[in-house]
Amino acid sequence: MNQESQNDATPQTRPWLVRIPEIFAGIADEVLRRCGAGACTRLGQDYYLIKTTKPAAVQQSAAAKFVRWNLPMDHTWPCNPQKMDGFIEKAAQTLLKKFGGRQPQGIFIGQLNPTAPDKYYKGLASNLRGRVLQLFPKLPAGTVEEQDPTAETLFCLVGKEGLFCGMQSPRASNGLYAGGSKYIDQDAPDTISRAGAKIAEALHYLLLYRPVLKEGSHWLELGACPGGMTSELLARNQRVTAIDRAALDKRLNGRPGLKFFLEDVAAFEPKAGTSYDALLCDMNGPPEESIGQVIRLSRFLKPDGLVVFTLKVPRIDSVEEANELFRLIVSMSKGAGLRLFAQTHLTYNRHEFTLMLEPQAR
Repeated sequence: MNQESQNDATPQTRPWLVRIPEIFAGIADEVLRRCGAGACTRLGQDYYLIKTTKPAAVQQSAAAKFVRWNLPMDHTWPCNPQKMDGFIEKAAQTLLKKFGGRQPQGIFIGQLNPTAPDKYYKGLASNLRGRVLQLFPKLPAGTVEEQDPTAETLFCLVGKEGLFCGMQSPRASNGLYAGGSKYIDQDAPDTISRAGAKIAEALHYLLLYRPVLKEGSHWLELGACPGGMTSELLARNQRVTAIDRAALDKRLNGRPGLKFFLEDVAAFEPKAGTSYDALLCDMNGPPEESIGQVIRLSRFLKPDGLVVFTLKVPRIDSVEEANELFRLIVSMSKGAGLRLFAQTHLTYNRHEFTLMLEPQAR
């Protein structure tokens, strides 16, 4: 083989931005290695700029579930925007030149450190997007919810490290926002628990795969106490049958659309002829027992029903340790006729993953 042929056979190295939540920082090196990372630069809060010869591994490897969001890097501009004159105009013109011909469905710009107390980069991201949209022709997706999950979007992230941009579909990136997260205000006086933020973000994430459930859809919620998720579902005009051995927050008493059973989930049996549009489980305890109750009650799901299941991992010291439990839960679900179609680590998850399942065609 001549030298030219050898060069042609060399795998191409591609820059890629991956987001690994801080809670997985202890296994970040292992995750990145399994994603084919060579060189790696830490950016912002949870982000790593890597060079990989295995782009598919970022999204499909056994470590991919620990990657909250990812994006191929089509344009990087290392700089300090706060100290640069005319940054917005220079950046906007560059984005038009590099991406105008690729016809993105939408343009969304976020921060590398979205929870920083300094709001400078939040304002910068908003102002940069405003200027870019003035330069581009009108785009089909003006809001994140209007995106086609399978069409390419121009996503950009900006911070004190510079500007980092790429085009990819929201589904491949694993999120509709730049960075993947829909942040939920948990300081409202009527907030019952952080679980409400989890289901709110989960329903937003679900848009990557399925339409929003219609108003009046009936949910069966297992382990509902104190009622954070229940409250969020009711606020969306969903009906909820909630089960728990402990009482719900008193603020939920008398809420329209709510039926509450004060009993052990294992003892609950719906009336004959009952059917549910969705089944929600955020129960504590061994996940094998939790998914067992989901499986038992899934026969009451409608054929196009939905299961939202929180897989709580007791500890995560390695990728394989969590994957072993994950495979067990998925295998149990599949054996009972439930198909996993999506999984993610939400902003408000801790040592846990949110799994989306649906009945397999009978």
